[in-house]
Amino acid sequence: MGLRSDYLAIATLGISEILILAIKNEDWLARGVKNVIGLSRPVAYERDLQASEWFVNLAETLGTDLITLSSLWVKISYTLLFLGCLVFLLILAELALKSPWGRMMRAIRDNETAAHAMGKDIVARKLQVFVLGSMVVGIGGAMLTTLDGQFTPTSYQPLRFTFLIWVMVIVGGSGNNWGAILGGFLIWFVWIEAEPVGLWLMEFITSGMDEQSSLKQHLIRNAAYMRLLTMGLILLIVLKYFPKGLIPEGTR
Repeated sequence: MGLRSDYLAIATLGISEILILAIKNEDWLARGVKNVIGLSRPVAYERDLQASEWFVNLAETLGTDLITLSSLWVKISYTLLFLGCLVFLLILAELALKSPWGRMMRAIRDNETAAHAMGKDIVARKLQVFVLGSMVVGIGGAMLTTLDGQFTPTSYQPLRFTFLIWVMVIVGGSGNNWGAILGGFLIWFVWIEAEPVGLWLMEFITSGMDEQSSLKQHLIRNAAYMRLLTMGLILLIVLKYFPKGLIPEGTR
C-alpha cells in the first residue's frame, strides 16, 4: 500500500478487524463464532495423570490431593513449555537483531527513503516482518488454546489483544527484546491484579456508606473498570518519565 509509520499501523488495525469480522461471520471458513473444542494438548491431561499408577504413588508420597497435584502438574508443564519457547524465540530474535538483516530492518524503520536509496526492497521486508510476527503470535495462541482446550473467537477483543500488547511494548521498551518481555510480564500482572485490588479499594472507600447507597453499589459494581484506569495511568507515566520504555533500545 506504500504507507509508512502511523498510517501503516492504522491501516493494519483496520484490515485486521475486517479479517476478524469475516472469520466470525463465515461459518464455512472457521465455524464462525462457534467454539472449537477438543484441541489436543502437548502435555498430559489431568484425567490421564489421575489414572496412572506412578502418579497416584507420587501423590501418596507427597501427601497431596490427587486432583490438586494433577492440576498443578499440568500448569508446571505448560510453564516449562512456555519458558522453553520464550528462550528459543529470544535467542533467535537477539541473533537476528545483531545480524546484517537486523541492521537493515532498523535502517528501514528509521529512514525508509535512505534505505530505499541503498537498494533495499521496503515492501518485501515489511511483509517479511508481518509474517515473522504472525508466526510468533501463532505459537502463543497455540499454547493458549490448547491449555484451555478450546478456541472461543468471541473472547478475543481488540482492547485485550491489541491495545494491551501495544502497552506492553511501549512500557517495556520498543526495539528491545528484553524490554518487550519485561513489559509483557509486568503489564499482564497489573492487568490481572487491578480488578481485585480495585474492588478492595472501592470497598474501603465506601466502607462508611450505607449498604443500600446507590453510589456505593455503583462504585463496587464498576470496580472492574479499574483495569482501564490503571493501564491509562501506567501509559501516561511511562510516556512522561520513560519515553523510550523501562529498557530502552541500546545505541550502537
